Amino acid sequence: AAVLFDLMVGDASVRPDAQAGWRACAAASTKAPAQGNVGAGNGAAVGKLFGIQRAMKGGIGTASVTVDGVTVGALVACNALGDVVDPATGRVIAGARTANGKKLLDSRKAILRGDLLKPLLAGTNTTIGVIATDAVITKVQAQRLAQMGHDGLARSINPVHTMSDGDTLFALGTGRAGKSPGMMVLCTMAAEATARAVVNAALAARGITAGALTLPAAIDLA
Repeated sequence: AAVLFDLMVGDASVRPDAQAGWRACAAASTKAPAQGNVGAGNGAAVGKLFGIQRAMKGGIGTASVTVDGVTVGALVACNALGDVVDPATGRVIAGARTANGKKLLDSRKAILRGDLLKPLLAGTNTTIGVIATDAVITKVQAQRLAQMGHDGLARSINPVHTMSDGDTLFALGTGRAGKSPGMMVLCTMAAEATARAVVNAALAARGITAGALTLPAAIDLA
C-alpha cells in the first residue's frame, strides 16, 4: 500500500477504507479517467522546497503508450516535493514560485545557486502510482516495469526521490494482448507513460484556496 499527505488542504476525517476500495472496483470502466483535482489528487501539491505558501497544485494524471498492439498505461498522484518538468522541453510547468508568487522559480537552479530551503515536515511529499500493461509478463518483469517507471519520475520531477519523498510505483499485467514486445520495449514504454502522466497531472490541476493557503495551478502561470 502507499499513501500521500494532503492534510494541508484535506479533511483528516475523510479516510479511505476497504469498502471504498470495493466501490472503486465496482465503478471501474473503460472511460478515460478524470485527471487533476480528483481522488487522491484533490489535496496534492508540488514545489514545496521553499515552503507550502510558494507551492503549486498537483493532482492525478494518466497517460498510455501503444506499440505493436500492446499498451502500457500509467496513473499517478503527484504530490512531489520538487517541480514538475516537461521532458519534451525541459521547462518547469509547476513547482516552487518566486517570493512574490507570480513566477516559477526552478527549484533545481535555486538549490544549485545556494538559495535557503525551508525546513521540511517529514512524510508530506510523495508521488505514487500504478503502471499497467496488457502484455504477457511475469511477476519479476512486473517489478522491472515498476522500477523503470521511476525513470519516468526522474524525467518529469526535479528534484525527485529526495529524503523527504516516498515515491512508490506498482505494476501489473493483464495478459489480454496475448503477447509481449520484449522487456526493452515495455520498459521504455513504462518510463514514457509515467513521465507523461506526471506532466498531465500538473496540466489538468486547477488552483485552490483552503483557508489562508492558495495553491495556483500550471494553467494559472502559463
